[in-house]
Amino acid sequence: MSKNSGSGLQISKPSYLYAIISTTLVLFMLGILGMLLLHAQALSKYFKENIEITVMLDDKTAKSNVNALQKALQKKPYVKRSHYVSLAEATQHFKAENKEDFTEILDVNPLFSSLNLYLYANYANKDSLAQIKRDLLKVPMVKEVFYQENLVDLINSNTSKIGLPLFILSLLFLLMAFTLIDSTIKLAMYANRFLIKSMQLVGATRWFISKPFITQSVYNGILSGLLAAVMLVAVLLLAQKSIPELSLLHNPLKFTLLCVGIISLGIFISWWSTRLSVVKYLQKQLDELY
Repeated sequence: MSKNSGSGLQISKPSYLYAIISTTLVLFMLGILGMLLLHAQALSKYFKENIEITVMLDDKTAKSNVNALQKALQKKPYVKRSHYVSLAEATQHFKAENKEDFTEILDVNPLFSSLNLYLYANYANKDSLAQIKRDLLKVPMVKEVFYQENLVDLINSNTSKIGLPLFILSLLFLLMAFTLIDSTIKLAMYANRFLIKSMQLVGATRWFISKPFITQSVYNGILSGLLAAVMLVAVLLLAQKSIPELSLLHNPLKFTLLCVGIISLGIFISWWSTRLSVVKYLQKQLDELY
């Protein structure tokens, strides 16, 4: 019995190594897709939260009233941040951007002081912006509210177009990952079919037979998940080194959850496939194993 067991274990080692490598690569590719989803979502959120809403103010408005309005708007659930631009600052910005001084030609300054608002991503849509604009125009000191409607429509349209295909691709890739890892582990367990049947024939219980294989599969799943997570970290660091702007989109918490999810998925698929394989070989007759 010990001879057979030793032979079985020796045969299974290369298979387990192959299973670990294959599982690691599949989990890594799944993690890459997850990173793309996270960065696509973060990129969409970044653009939405940087849409500028310019609230033009009456020049006769006292600074104290402007401060009160800014504080009131900052308390609104849709305002992420705000910035006051005085008439003097607006004039300087115009001169810097256009390389000309209109004050030498015009007797009246056509510019206005303004409050620039930046909303949370959930409110950066056509309907919410239209309602916010209507509410702001009811304030006596507000002369006009301006934002780039075409830009808002473009961002939301592209987000919808990209989001659905990525979601469908994620589901398909998850199914492919499960199938590939399951097939790899079943191939590894195939090398142990005679060992499993021999243990059953000498009277070992199902739990006694399956325990070492399931324990090994959990270790393999943890190792594969950790290796995939390390590879993801390496790719992320290389990407941020090449494109420093990516660090603005990086969310450490979500990336950590992604790595934990990859490791958990590796453990679950390894455990599930190994358990099914052991049960399958226990139910087969000896001559069916050849």
